Amino acid sequence: MEPTLVLSEAAARTAGIVLLSVVTIEAGGAYLLRVVRGAVPVTPFQTAFARAGHAHAGVLVTLGLVCLLLAEASGLTGLVGWLARTGVLVAAILMSGGFFFSSAHKGATAPNRWIALVWAGATFLAAGVVSLGVGLLTV
Repeated sequence: MEPTLVLSEAAARTAGIVLLSVVTIEAGGAYLLRVVRGAVPVTPFQTAFARAGHAHAGVLVTLGLVCLLLAEASGLTGLVGWLARTGVLVAAILMSGGFFFSSAHKGATAPNRWIALVWAGATFLAAGVVSLGVGLLTV
């Protein structure tokens, strides 16, 4: 008989919320299509940041769900367990939000102070994957 991964209630709830949030990533993709077709007046900088925000959201949500499953299987607990389970998902919110908010003002050609969210997200991304990686190697 093969082992079965049973998600904790918290992990199942988190995964459900994250999966429902994919609709917002789809909405961002629809907006991005309008941008690249010229239907929304934006600067080249804003186009680049819209692409970056959308890409980071999609990739990090996918990676975050994988990390959630691996962390559940590892049995990590405490702060390390929390970072392993949710660090990448927090990074997805912060990094994509940072790209969008830092370029949202009309006619923007450079990021505003909201770019700090990208760096905060990068910190959570690193903490999440390092916690999980080290945790898996030492289980």
